[in-house]
Amino acid sequence: MNFTNLLKIAWKAILLNKMRAVLTMLGIIIGVASVIAMLAIGEGSKESIKKNISSMGANLITIRPGAGMMGGVRSDPTSMQTLTLDDYKALKSQAHQIKDISPLVNGSGQSIAGSNNWPTTIYGASPEYLSIRDWGVEFGAMFTEDDIESFGKVAVIGKTVQENLFPNEDPIGKMIRFKNIPFKVIGVLKEKGENTFGQDQDDIIIAPYTAVQKRILAQNYLQSIVTSSLSEEKSEEAVEEITTIMQKQHNIKDGEDDNFNVSSQQELISTFSSTSEMLTVLLVAIASISLVVGGIGIMNIMYVSVKERTREIGLRMAIGAKDSDILFQFLIESVLISITGGILGVIIGLLATLGISQFAGWPVTVTMSSIVISFTVCTITGVFFGWYPARKAAQSDPINALRYE
Repeated sequence: MNFTNLLKIAWKAILLNKMRAVLTMLGIIIGVASVIAMLAIGEGSKESIKKNISSMGANLITIRPGAGMMGGVRSDPTSMQTLTLDDYKALKSQAHQIKDISPLVNGSGQSIAGSNNWPTTIYGASPEYLSIRDWGVEFGAMFTEDDIESFGKVAVIGKTVQENLFPNEDPIGKMIRFKNIPFKVIGVLKEKGENTFGQDQDDIIIAPYTAVQKRILAQNYLQSIVTSSLSEEKSEEAVEEITTIMQKQHNIKDGEDDNFNVSSQQELISTFSSTSEMLTVLLVAIASISLVVGGIGIMNIMYVSVKERTREIGLRMAIGAKDSDILFQFLIESVLISITGGILGVIIGLLATLGISQFAGWPVTVTMSSIVISFTVCTITGVFFGWYPARKAAQSDPINALRYE
């Protein structure tokens, strides 16, 4: 008996018990829909994390003070004052794997403009800071190297600061005071929104680092140095080069701990992506339980079907059907039930994913691989759980089968 005839017979047998077939498929449908939805949520969250972190600067590399050993006691990294302008100048002149670099200092406090005030953070940086952060000025202009050299009291402000200090008015040319130090607003930054950690990136004032160091913080050390690699692919090379230069600058000998830390956005993306992938695998594993339950349901129904059609099996064998024909007949029925359930599961899974995106607002990304995997699993489930009942049918004794009541 050819495959086409076996397929027709299997399909007719399924249609004879439509409700039973649908109930049998239910486990497969729920399992496939759950797997597709979970994979879509996992992939979407991973892309969202990458996008949010990249918005802080795709090639960003940060050098911070690190905990060193003093008198046998490890110091708190936040209290370390190991980064200086000499480190910044050395990196700027010696590093070849970086594109832009900026020293960075910051302090929090109250900003005042006229009768309005707003608690915010002022950052002291160089003009390259905006390029490093993939940022731009929407109105006005960024300060220049001349402002750095002259300790210029000029600043660019974020959208949040503008909305709270200068509602419904142009801030360009106006004065703001931060800890009683006046700064002239020369630019307004483009809106960035919240970063991965929920921090409002627009709640910021940026001024020349020399002015912030001298006039506000009264310190000569740096809190960090930020730089951007030539490309995302060269981030690792840039980190290695920066580490080597900094070790030379700080006279770090072999075997000694570095008193600085160098981290890249790629490391951060990798860390968050790994966490997201682990959660996705866990969710998919839980959702896959439905597939196992659905498979057991298929085995149960196929076993019942074999019992119900014992006389039919005996009759087919009596008129010349081979054991392999009977085996494939019931195996095809099992696979058809599984694949049909898989198709319905994919449709429901895609609709569920669309619903999650529209109503919950979660980032979702459906990949072709998730659909292919679902169909593959459905086929394997149909074969695996349908094999035993099909083999049982193929091993039936035709004489006993014809006598079966």
